[in-house]
Amino acid sequence: MKKSVEEKAFIPGSAGELEALLSVADDYGDSIGIICHPHPLHGGSMNNKVVHYTAHALHNVGMPVLRFNFRGVGRSGGQFSNTIGEADDLRVATGWLRQKYPARDLVVAGFSFGSYVAASQAQDLAATKLISIAPPVNLYDFHRLTPQMPWLVVMGDEDEVVPIPQVWQWLESEISNRQMLWMREASHFFHGRLLELSRHIEDWLTASAC
Repeated sequence: MKKSVEEKAFIPGSAGELEALLSVADDYGDSIGIICHPHPLHGGSMNNKVVHYTAHALHNVGMPVLRFNFRGVGRSGGQFSNTIGEADDLRVATGWLRQKYPARDLVVAGFSFGSYVAASQAQDLAATKLISIAPPVNLYDFHRLTPQMPWLVVMGDEDEVVPIPQVWQWLESEISNRQMLWMREASHFFHGRLLELSRHIEDWLTASAC
């Protein structure tokens, strides 16, 4: 992994400041990345291990990466808003990142709850790539989402949170830009498989010339 320097930031948001960490490096490419964390009411935060390893993957292919706490998490102001306010948080954080690094392609990623927030906003944010890790298709209406950019979906085939039959039902909708990656014997939280997950994301980004 490339050495990462992380800068703390507080981003003005509609419900209060958003606590964030920006991974920076000297050798930037042409993209920036932003990552959404899992469910705020179930311990999700920007320090989640899947989010952390995803940030490393994006950083390793040469981009500044922002991870942030949704409203009401950590030192972020406000209260949980059941995806609506969190979508606004993502838009605000993305705007801040784009001001810092203008004219770059945007990669949006999310894990679990965060994958729904990311996927729901990717089109409006003009993201060039989307990464959904363990999307909870049983809890949120992913069927209505049809983002048009290259889209990587990563699932563990032993996910104990998202019923696999419902994932297969979702996959019956033919979306040509969606690439599905199944990790054998991996759980929802990818215990013991985080480095492998990170490498898969790196490989996809590299193959798609990010």
